[in-house]
Amino acid sequence: MPFIGTQQKCKACEKTVYPVELLSADGVPYHKSFFKCSHCKGTLKLGTYSSIKGVLYCKPRFEQLFKETGNFNKNFQSRKSFSLAG
Repeated sequence: MPFIGTQQKCKACEKTVYPVELLSADGVPYHKSFFKCSHCKGTLKLGTYSSIKGVLYCKPRFEQLFKETGNFNKNFQSRKSFSLAG
């Protein structure tokens, strides 16, 4: 009997995610190596990320972007640069 495998595709690269490399956040499959902040590209862990509208952020970047925009309705991705320095 042939191995059927998984049908789950990584949201970041759209390639098949096998169980050994699967990381699922908010029900969305990712390869562990693609589970990164959309701004700083830092590797995320399930306890250290935030997301809005399917876009992943590390907690420090998410908090900084929220402080800069004042709400969650703005598109954080449109920001070209920002500083974490206070």
